[in-house]
Amino acid sequence: MANPAPVIGEWYRRPGGESFEVVAIDPDDRTIEIQYFDGTIEELELDDWVEDSIEASEPPEDWTGSVDVEPEDTENEYEAEPNGSATWGDPCSR
Repeated sequence: MANPAPVIGEWYRRPGGESFEVVAIDPDDRTIEIQYFDGTIEELELDDWVEDSIEASEPPEDWTGSVDVEPEDTENEYEAEPNGSATWGDPCSR
């Protein structure tokens, strides 16, 4: 079975291995740069891509894997209701 063609922004995996995203392709050097969910970057030769067993995969549901974000950084810091005498109106009605 032939491996899928590498496409930038698409996710793949080796059977029994971690998922990774193709982040760059250099046709002159014949290399493919991949990034694992934890942020680790690896460069593969195009020949290695063809020889390895690689299959298409779904992207991870948790987007924070390779991003250095603490849970409290994603919390809403704004008040849900306006305070004081502020009123919200239709901006198109002015």
